[in-house]
Amino acid sequence: MGELKEKTVSGVKWNAVGRFSTQGINFVIGLLLARILSPADYGVVGMLGIFFAIAQTFIDSGFSSALIRKKDCSDADFSTAFYFNIGVGFISFLALFLAAPYIARFFDTPILKDVTRVLSINLFINSLTIVQHAKLNVAVDFKSQAKISLSSTLLSGIIGLAMAYSGFGVWSLVFQSVSSATIRAILLWQIGHWRPQLTFARESFRYLFGFGSKILTASLLHTIYANLTTIIIGKVYTAKDLGYYSRGESLATFPSSNLIGILQSVTYPILAKIQDDDTRLIQAYRKYISITSMVIFFGMCLLAALAKPFILTLLTDKWANSVIFLQIFCFAWMFDHLCALNLNILYVKGRSDLVLRLEIIKKTISISMIIAAIPFGVLAICISRAIYTQIAVIINTYYTGKLYGLGYFDQVRDFIKYLIFSLLSVTPAFLLTYTTLHPIAVLAVGGVLACSIYILLLRKDPNLKECFELLIHRASRS
Repeated sequence: MGELKEKTVSGVKWNAVGRFSTQGINFVIGLLLARILSPADYGVVGMLGIFFAIAQTFIDSGFSSALIRKKDCSDADFSTAFYFNIGVGFISFLALFLAAPYIARFFDTPILKDVTRVLSINLFINSLTIVQHAKLNVAVDFKSQAKISLSSTLLSGIIGLAMAYSGFGVWSLVFQSVSSATIRAILLWQIGHWRPQLTFARESFRYLFGFGSKILTASLLHTIYANLTTIIIGKVYTAKDLGYYSRGESLATFPSSNLIGILQSVTYPILAKIQDDDTRLIQAYRKYISITSMVIFFGMCLLAALAKPFILTLLTDKWANSVIFLQIFCFAWMFDHLCALNLNILYVKGRSDLVLRLEIIKKTISISMIIAAIPFGVLAICISRAIYTQIAVIINTYYTGKLYGLGYFDQVRDFIKYLIFSLLSVTPAFLLTYTTLHPIAVLAVGGVLACSIYILLLRKDPNLKECFELLIHRASRS
């Protein structure tokens, strides 16, 4: 397990550096933009989320996962994927460009026509980088990816802020997005060094599409579900309501999605290398569950406990209505890493058919819940998503239990103490939010108090000790 640990720590380190430095900058820029722009500006861009998410899913088509999983990828495989990706990217760009007037009419928001057409450029730009990104993942080269992400986020953020301060409103968000995609694409091509051959291999396409098509279908179902609420809220309610909802969700997903993203991008190529050794695979998998739960549960519970002073301090009271959405989404997203890890095992073993089956079942349940919640308001929709997350964890662990003897209750035993310790640790911080202390004081005192209690409760935990030992060992070798 020594080599596996070393690769995991190295990958996690650079992926964490890239994600958290990038997202940290993005977070700060987002806070500054939120102080200048209105909830309605964010709502306008949020209305388009589902269209671009679906298009991006088609562009990838699961090919990047197929390339990472395949042990003997050739240049023909990479080139075939590249030409397919850019072909779908161009078609997606053209489709959204032509559909822009109808999207604007559907939401009764005229500015959406031009916003959609400009943002659709991102689809073609992103299609140029999927193979380059996959090759860096195969090589577990997260150091290069960290440099690329940091540079594109910083430069595009400066552009967005400059436009916002100049009074461009929603266009600040639009051009921040386009400039970020453009800068990222240029850097990936420069740093990646890979160039496509003039070849499109049918055999390669059959393999890539055979594996990727099931991932594509599963991803489409998940994407539609994840973005369905933006269409519903944008259509049934107002752009302002959508702005509050989206801001609460984005703040909750910031720590969770980044940790999960690090986890998936690092563990998938590493676990793929030991896919034929079930004992070693499950041993590594259980370790990942415990360690990530230890971090994610506490982070999300603390964010939920301090949601009110957090939003009032960083976003001002014009975003106060986002507090309840942030708290609910914290309890929804804190379990998402369990879903991600269970699906990762199935991907590694080549069982994308089972992933598709699970997604069909889960999304049928979740969409039914969302539709049932519509008459009761935006808050009810948010609550339905939190309840669904618990159902999704149970469903996702079905095949892990059936195939590898590691079912739901076995996994609960691996993470339950971290959930209990996290809730106990943040309770004093939550109670401080009901005092007359200034929000900044509540954040400072509550955060330090919660962290101290959590570390005290985990002082003898072997996973905590192992994390520290690995980090110290890695630092001494750097």
